[in-house]
Amino acid sequence: MTILVRNAQIKDINSTFYNKSVDLLISNGIITEIAQNIKAKADHIIEFEHLHVSPGWVDLFVSGTDPGYEHKDSLHSIAAASAQGGFTHVLLTPNSKPVVQNKTGIHYITDHQHPFPVNLRPIGAITKNTEGKELTEMVEMKTAGALAFSDGSKPVQSSGLMIKALQYVKAFNGLIIQLPEDQSVAPNGQMNEGIVSTQIGLPGKPALAEDIMVSRDIELAQYTDSKLHLTGVTTQKSIDTIRKAKQAGINVTVSATPYHLYFAETDLIDYDTNLKVNPPLRTNSERLALIESVKNGDIDCISSHHTGQNLDQKNCEFEYAGSGMVGLESAFGILGILNIDIDKILELICVNPRKIVNLTHTIEVGSTADLTLFNPSIEYDFSASDIKSKSSNTPFIGKKLKGKVLGTILNNNISLK
Repeated sequence: MTILVRNAQIKDINSTFYNKSVDLLISNGIITEIAQNIKAKADHIIEFEHLHVSPGWVDLFVSGTDPGYEHKDSLHSIAAASAQGGFTHVLLTPNSKPVVQNKTGIHYITDHQHPFPVNLRPIGAITKNTEGKELTEMVEMKTAGALAFSDGSKPVQSSGLMIKALQYVKAFNGLIIQLPEDQSVAPNGQMNEGIVSTQIGLPGKPALAEDIMVSRDIELAQYTDSKLHLTGVTTQKSIDTIRKAKQAGINVTVSATPYHLYFAETDLIDYDTNLKVNPPLRTNSERLALIESVKNGDIDCISSHHTGQNLDQKNCEFEYAGSGMVGLESAFGILGILNIDIDKILELICVNPRKIVNLTHTIEVGSTADLTLFNPSIEYDFSASDIKSKSSNTPFIGKKLKGKVLGTILNNNISLK
């Protein structure tokens, strides 16, 4: 099968065609020609106004809900949501039922075929049943196809166990992903601890719970000389600690979520359960500092933390509501409406996450087709019809976003909007 993409501006800083407007000819999943006004016949011709093309985007942290919680999201619906949002590679946390903790769990994800141009990539559990007590056989999962290791939404609390995990994966240059939270600090907290939590009468969770864990895990990464990625970081103190660690040569990277850049704790005044997330929304000053950290490069990448929750788990009292929101479909548009430069956005959702998990790719003749097609200047109102997840728990419905995904191509598979 041949695909001809016409008049596309190449947004790949590593390509010799960077910022040039050219045609791309793809034959049987391989880019065979890049030039202006290609005359070859093709089975599919793709043309859009103001079309931009980059290597396919990567999300390092999406909640795994299949098997066991398919009513929230199945592998099929997560793949559909990923394609809708422009992602061609998505890493799934192991928090399914059963937990992804052996080669059988890895193969359940990698062997699943999708009608969408998306690779769902498994994250193997660090500890058995993500209980934080005993290490899994990570070498076995790495061999089977796990790209990284994490206990997902249940961060490893034991320092001794975390040291062993970091030492374990170092043997095969593996990566540990940690959501930094000391769960012994205000375990019943529902939102950020502060004036707003006092005003609206919800138990608070202090920033200290994050800052402690960030400092601890960086110390452990330094001690073991292993690779660590901290995801969902929200506080300026944590970012300062991570910056100093990088300057000291410690192998640590960090991601933030789009919704922590957009919302602050004051948005919880109406008790919107779609804004119940973990880590919680912080103060507006922390939010603005986080945006600045994204723009100046202290934040390496953006991860959606896409978490499907069915209606019953959100249509209830705030205290009993499930945590998280769907976010694959809206991530790109949120970054655009925050006036983050398109080259910086692509660094955050394409260049850096690919480096972190060794999925490097360049748009050149001879490369496989692994592409995201988009128009960065379109503004639109995000609607329920934009959501392809089984769940629709998001506060972004009705919000104006900027930047529209037009399609994705992975090998011979095409998804166009």
